[in-house]
Amino acid sequence: MVRPYAMTGGRTTAGPQGVRLDLIALVSLDPAAPGTHDDTAFGPEHNAIIALCRIETQTVAELAAGTDLPVGVVRVLLGDLLEQGCVTVSRPVPPAQLPDEKILREVIDGLRAL
Repeated sequence: MVRPYAMTGGRTTAGPQGVRLDLIALVSLDPAAPGTHDDTAFGPEHNAIIALCRIETQTVAELAAGTDLPVGVVRVLLGDLLEQGCVTVSRPVPPAQLPDEKILREVIDGLRAL
């Protein structure tokens, strides 16, 4: 049993910029990235994340469940992989860019009228 702080080297933030990774952020593997095919370039936890992303694009929550690691640890490890250019992260749409609830209700009412 390895303590979470040992896996992250005592770090609690993802990368030096403090990148915030939402639970629903989509993580995909960059096939042209250096070190993604070399199992010795990263630790076993990093390699587990890379292996899951090789199969298909995953959310941060799915990666945490698939690796059986706490979400905080997965975020830090993803920050490492992001810095190395091994993965790409698609962040969810901010709430300010989502359509207004009033507009959606009008669309629903219009569809029901048909």
